[in-house]
Amino acid sequence: MANRLNPDLFDQAGNGLDSDAARDGPLADRMRPRTLDEFVGQGHLLGEGKPLRRLIEAGKVHSMIFWGPPGTGKTTLARLIARHAEAQFLTLSAVLSGVKDIRAAVEQAKLHRQASGGDTILFVDEVHRFNKAQQDAFLPHVEDGTLIFIGATTENPSFEVIGALLSRARVYVLKALTRDDISVVIRRALGDAERGVGRGRIVMSDALVAMLADAADGDARRALNLLEVAAALAEEREGEAEIDEALLAMVLAGGAARRFDKGGDSFYDQISALHKAIRGSAPDAGLYWLARMLDGGCDPLYIARRLVRAASEDIGTADPRALTTALDAWDVQVRLGSPEGELALAQAVVYLACAPKSNAVYKAFGAATADAKSEGSLEVPVHLRNAPTGLMEKLGHGRHYRYAHDEPEGYAAGERYFPDQMDERRYYSPSDRGLEARIAERLAHLRALDRAYRKDHDEEK
Repeated sequence: MANRLNPDLFDQAGNGLDSDAARDGPLADRMRPRTLDEFVGQGHLLGEGKPLRRLIEAGKVHSMIFWGPPGTGKTTLARLIARHAEAQFLTLSAVLSGVKDIRAAVEQAKLHRQASGGDTILFVDEVHRFNKAQQDAFLPHVEDGTLIFIGATTENPSFEVIGALLSRARVYVLKALTRDDISVVIRRALGDAERGVGRGRIVMSDALVAMLADAADGDARRALNLLEVAAALAEEREGEAEIDEALLAMVLAGGAARRFDKGGDSFYDQISALHKAIRGSAPDAGLYWLARMLDGGCDPLYIARRLVRAASEDIGTADPRALTTALDAWDVQVRLGSPEGELALAQAVVYLACAPKSNAVYKAFGAATADAKSEGSLEVPVHLRNAPTGLMEKLGHGRHYRYAHDEPEGYAAGERYFPDQMDERRYYSPSDRGLEARIAERLAHLRALDRAYRKDHDEEK
């Protein structure tokens, strides 16, 4: 019965850490850690005494999701867990698989349990690419213990994984590897004569190891892939082959893009950081995040739109020129493109970050919107209505309206502009920063005129 399953559908080579394919495959596969002690990074999860490490060492496995950037060890960690649990290890890629493949994995797990009584770990790479129906297909089999589910994703599980599956699996966050972590990985590959590039006696200085580690940008797989290319190109002299600066620079040229997913968490985290740097009056940090996003391939027009938002939300009438500056930068980007447009965006970021801050208009509009939704369709007061026809004049539209320009100081003191059924509201409370300080003084003066007018007319009554 087992022979009816597609033998190419799953990776069924135990934990996959010592297979011939791994030894003959790419360097990144050959150098996969074989033990927890060889695993580099993720000390917050796998350090001595940490709960996850203790569970793994005890062979106690539960369903889980690994969330983290590429090249941080998600797949390798799943394989190590399977080894310690002595469980059958099946893998699916959510990019290539569907519900039919999930059902086949379930059948394989049932056969394994019948034959040996053992557990089956199903590892799903890029699990966020499964749709709701595909994720639903796991649930009953995770629930009844047929499968122990381990998923890997670079996207936020809160958004990409259905709640029912999240409730059955614990999420572990993996962090990007540090320069020191990557350096350890590189040196290990250089010195390993069996699995690494050490069989060719490759020489590489500490400074160049650090340069390669920086270029890897927290991704061990990227570091090993680049190292493998450099080692293949290194010329051997007297039994040694050196990776020198010129060779490494050639290998790294065009291949050291920073992490940036135009539709994923990295994108939203970075635009959030840019906006908050502006709000926090930190122009240097704002420039850094702008550069990071542009370097990662973000559409400059998206950034321009966000700058307009920041100008209105966080600066407002404290400095109305901020909105003009943001719109001008957007216009330059549209008219001239790169690099002139990007420089205009940088100018806008600096101006917005340095401008006085106020969210008074933002808060005022939110409060007014809430009242507009809650108060119903209140009628416009008769004295404020338009009267373009004789009939409307007879109905009193516009009667008793006081034309502000004809009033002292150009202000109709005591006039009401809210609906008659609604008490007057004060939504806008200007800050004491920038132009809003002067606006606050002006509004205070006008409100004093209102109080004086109403007091006089109350006394007349």
